Formats: sequence, C-alpha cells, structure tokens
Amino acid sequence: MREIKVGLIGFGTVGKGLAEVLLTQKERLIRRTGMSIRLAGVADHSTAALPDRFSSVSLTKNAADLITDPDIDVIVELIGGIEPAKTFVMQAIAAGKHVVTANKALLSEEGAEIFAAAAARGVEVGFEASVGGGIPVIKALKEGLVANRILSIMGIMNGTANYILTRMTDEGIPFAEVLQDAQRLGFAEADPTYDIEGIDTAHKLAILMTIAYGTPITHKQIVTEGISQIEPMDIELAREFGCRIKLLAISRNHGDHVEARVHPTMVPQQHLLASINGAYNAIHFQGDTVGNVLLYGLGAGMIPTGSAVAADLVDIARNIACGSIGRVPALSYLPDQMQSRRITPMDELYGPYYFRCTVLDQPGVLASIAGILAKYEISIESVLQKGRKSAGAVPLVVVTHSARESAIRGALDEIGRLEAVTAPVVKIRILEEE
Repeated sequence: MREIKVGLIGFGTVGKGLAEVLLTQKERLIRRTGMSIRLAGVADHSTAALPDRFSSVSLTKNAADLITDPDIDVIVELIGGIEPAKTFVMQAIAAGKHVVTANKALLSEEGAEIFAAAAARGVEVGFEASVGGGIPVIKALKEGLVANRILSIMGIMNGTANYILTRMTDEGIPFAEVLQDAQRLGFAEADPTYDIEGIDTAHKLAILMTIAYGTPITHKQIVTEGISQIEPMDIELAREFGCRIKLLAISRNHGDHVEARVHPTMVPQQHLLASINGAYNAIHFQGDTVGNVLLYGLGAGMIPTGSAVAADLVDIARNIACGSIGRVPALSYLPDQMQSRRITPMDELYGPYYFRCTVLDQPGVLASIAGILAKYEISIESVLQKGRKSAGAVPLVVVTHSARESAIRGALDEIGRLEAVTAPVVKIRILEEE
C-alpha cells in the first residue's frame, strides 16, 4: 500500500483537529483512496510533547526539518498570518512538496505569488479549509459549479460575528458583554479585531471572488465595515422592520466590473440567511445555469476544519497516485485565463438604508434631517422616533428607499454636523430584493 507522508507546521486548534481526523478516519481513508495518509511529523515551537496516541509522529521546533525531509510528500501550514507562513509555504513549493493551508489571510494577500510558484514547480496547493471551515465551499465552486457564470456571492462567513449578533438578537445583551462571553467560551480570539471588524470575512470573500470570476482579488479591494457599532436598540428596531442584522459578504458580477463589500446588513426575516444563527456559516451562490445554491455548516472549529484539511490531503494523494498533478487548476480557471476587472466603487452602488440618529428632542429636527435628505435626492420610506420625552436626546430612525451610496454618505455627514445630533449616526444597509 502506498503511503503519503504529511508534515504539519502548527499544532494549534486546527492542527490538532487534523491529527485527530487522520488518526480516527485512517481506515475509512484507506478504503476510499487505497493509500495510507500518515502524519509523519509536526513542527511547533510551543509544543513540548505530542499526546501518547501520536507516539509515532516526530516533533520538532524547526519547520525546516519537515520542509527539507525527502520522505515528506505534503506540507500542511496551519500557523496563520503572513510571516513566517509565506516563507514556509514558498520553501515547501521550491522543495517540490505539495502544500495544504487554511490561511485565508495569506492567500487573500499573497495568493497570486504562491499559486504561480506552485504551477511553475508542478505541485498542488490545497486550501479548502480557508473558507467556511468544514463546509466544502471551495470544491463546490471550483468543480461542482464549474459550468456556471457565477452571478453573485453572498453569505455569513464569520462564526464569531454571527454568534455575537445572534446573542444580541435573542437575549438583548450589549455588544461588549457578548464579546466578553464569546472570548471566555473560545468563540472569539483575545484580539477579536479581524472577526468583529469584518476583515476575516473580507479575506474569505476575496478568495471566493478570485475563483468564481477568474479575477485576482485581494481583501484590500473590498470595502469593509464591522459590527462593533451595533447596539441592542438597532437589533430591536430591525425586528420591528421585520429584519435581523447579519454581517454579510456580498459580491455581484456585472460583467466588466464586480461588487465587493462586507458590512452589517438588515436581512428580511423570510430570507434564508436570516435564520443562520450561532457560530454557523452559510454561503449562497447564484449561477446562470444552476440557479441558487446555499451551503451551510460550521464555519470553524477543530474537527470541522480538520476535516476540510484532510479532504485536500485526499485530493492530493489521489492525484499523486494517478500522476495527474494540476488536473484541477488551483483557482479553477487556467492561469492564462485569469483577467483583471474593475471593482465597483462603493459610491456607485444603490440600495435602501436604515440609519439611526441620536438627536435632541426639540422642534424642527426632523424637518432639518428631511431637508438634507431631499437635497441629496434620497426618498424616505419610513420614520420612527423612540422614547419621546420632554428633554434630552432620543433616537430618530429613518429607512430610505433605494439611494446611491455617495448620496447617503454625503447626507449623513451633513446630518452629523447638526447641533441637535448628539452622537455619530449609525448606518446599516438593508438587503434589497433580488
């Protein structure tokens, strides 16, 4: 029986998950591949010893020990970040080893160089676990939907943000309190910036857009807003308008240009994405031949993500056995068929909006706000004022009809400068009907 030897760099949460999957699913993988996929070595500078059940696996603090080992067939990089992860990946490729990674930040920033190097060297790069955890979204897009022109991508791609918004919605708990709970329970990192400010979601959207459209995209091209400004009041008001607030990644394919944005969105309760709660992810594609496809599951976690890494290892093992390296291009499109396209400036986009102003409860404030909106040709659908009292500040909520983003920004900037407005204006886009 042929043996595929794996060298693992990083024995954190996902690394441990991969090790468990390869151990517990060993016989099943043999039955499905006719090969033994064995974890041969681990490199991790902070691990003193591996658990007893991995006694046959070597442990080193130096990644180079695995990269230069001639018996290792595949290097799995699971340390995250840009460096030294990129250096390890590029060294492994140069050494003629196949690579598997779950590193969405690395691929969304440096993917073009990595994929080009792998193609030139004749090795594979697997990255199923970089988007959606255990959801097989990369394989679905690269292979299952290959006969489609992808018209749109939309989804909930960060379990931490979705967990926080779900708790805020179901329990009325303030953002900061839920975040602390999420950190205590292990749903959020000690530094949650990437999750709550939408950066992690933008990394994932960049990868999906690159595959879906055959257009190189980096996360820096994606307009990104987070959820830290969302308050329980916004959650409750969204409910009154028949919506739930979700952090969405949204892209639409307009042919010569494509949309790319990540922001909190008021999602109508009847929409499928409104019912995705907790740490779960859901990613929706619309193809011109298949129609609508929704993929749903755990977007993170030790075993689900380890399962996705193992799936890449199986693909590579099968390709090695058949001598068919490069059968499926890493980004689905052939390298010489990748084409640059303009990213639609956010200011050019249209849509309905919710915004909440905190204003002094005095005559003429609503008239002033309405006058500014009229100046920017923004039509009002509804107005709601909560907590009316004789003195002090009150929330004033406006929902608009579809308006140009540049007009909304200009109007809200002017509204924010009114003397009667006592706090920054909160703006949330409403998911428009398809």
